[in-house]
Amino acid sequence: MNLSTKQIEFVDACRAAGISSPAKRSDLVAVANSMGQKYAPAWIVQNSALRSSERGHFDVPTLNQPQPDHAASSAIIEKVLNDEAPAAAVDTRFSNRCSDTVSAVRGMTGGGESIVPERLSTYVPWGHHDTVETVIKSGMFAPMYVTGLSGNGKTTMIMQACARLKRECFRVNITSATDEDDLLGGFRLINGETVWQDGPVVCAMRKGAVLLLDEIDLGTHLMMCLQSVLEGKGIYLKKINEWVKPADGFTIFATANTKGKGSDDGRFVGTNVMNEAMLDRFDWTLEQEYATKGIEKKILLKKMKAFGNEDADFATRLTDWADTIRKAFRDGIVDEIITTRRLENICKAFAIFKDRETAIDMALARFDDDTKVAFRDFYAKMDDTIDAKNDPLTEEPSKDCPF
Repeated sequence: MNLSTKQIEFVDACRAAGISSPAKRSDLVAVANSMGQKYAPAWIVQNSALRSSERGHFDVPTLNQPQPDHAASSAIIEKVLNDEAPAAAVDTRFSNRCSDTVSAVRGMTGGGESIVPERLSTYVPWGHHDTVETVIKSGMFAPMYVTGLSGNGKTTMIMQACARLKRECFRVNITSATDEDDLLGGFRLINGETVWQDGPVVCAMRKGAVLLLDEIDLGTHLMMCLQSVLEGKGIYLKKINEWVKPADGFTIFATANTKGKGSDDGRFVGTNVMNEAMLDRFDWTLEQEYATKGIEKKILLKKMKAFGNEDADFATRLTDWADTIRKAFRDGIVDEIITTRRLENICKAFAIFKDRETAIDMALARFDDDTKVAFRDFYAKMDDTIDAKNDPLTEEPSKDCPF
C-alpha cells in the first residue's frame, strides 16, 4: 500500500507506541490524540481491506518500500537529462503506484498488476501481425502508427501480438477530452488523502510494457505532452518533480481510421488534423486493409464455432458478399461498407436466432433504408434461402442492385 506523508507519520507513531497489527480502535484513537487528532484516521477504519477478522481491530499497513524524496530526485535530474547518470539513479520510488491505473485499464486480463491481454481462441494472425510481433519481440523502442478503415482488426492485432508474446499492454482509448492528466497522471483523492497516481503512459514506461494509443486521431493538441515519450527519451513529471525514463522493452503503437489528416468525407466524425511534429515521431505507418476472403472465412468459422453454430456455407456467402460491397465502395459506387466486425456480429445473431435472414436484417438495420434494402437484396441474390424484400411501391421484389 502506498502511503502519503501524513499516513507514514501515523504508522511511525503507532510503531513508537508499540502498537502492532491488528490494532484495537482505542489504540488507534490514542495515537491520533497524541498527534492532535480527535479520531482514528478514516483511511484505516473505513478501509474494508484493513479490517481484521477480529471485531474492532484493524491492520496497520507496514512500510514495505521507501517513500519518495523529491529533493533527492531533483538534485540529479539534470545529470540524467544530460546522460551523465543512469535513469536508475533518479528516485523511482513512485514505481508501485501504477496499481490503481492498471485496474482501470480496460480490455485486459491477468492477476495482480499483470495486464497481459487474454489470448483469443478465435484470433487468426494475418496482415501486419508478423511485423507487429517482430517489433515487440525485438525489445527496441519503435513507435508505429497503424491506420485503416473501421472494424478490420487493428487493435485486436496489436493486443493479440502482445498476448502471444506474454507482454503487458496498456490500452488507452483517446478522445477529444484526453489530456496530460489522463495520460501522465495526477493527484487523486484516495481514502481522504491527496495522492499522486501514475497515468497509463508512465506506468507502461516504468514496466517496459507496450503502450497502445487507440483512435489517436480523435485526440487534440493536449496530447502534445507525449512528444518526448514518442522519442523514447522519457518524460519529466513537473507536478512531482520526477524524471521517468522508459524501461527496456517499452514501445508505442497507435491506431487510427485516418492518417492524421482528418476525414474529408465525414465518415469518421470527430477525427482531427494531427500535429505534424507528433506524426513525424512515429517510425513507420502500417496501412491495414480488410482481410482477404480466405482469411476472413477462417475468422468467421472460428467465431461461429465459438458461438456454437457453425455453418461453412453461410461463412462463404458472407465473405463473398462483403468483398463485393467493399470493391463497390472503393470504386465510389456505394457509400457504405460491410466490416469484418459486422460480419462477426452476423455470426453472433445467427447463433442466437438460428436464422440467416434474421441475422442479416439485424446487421443491416444501422444503415439508411435505401442502403439496407440494396445490401439485403444483393445478399439474397447470392443465397437462395433468403427472399429479396418487396419494393414498397410495386409490391414486387427489387431487381436493382447498386453494384
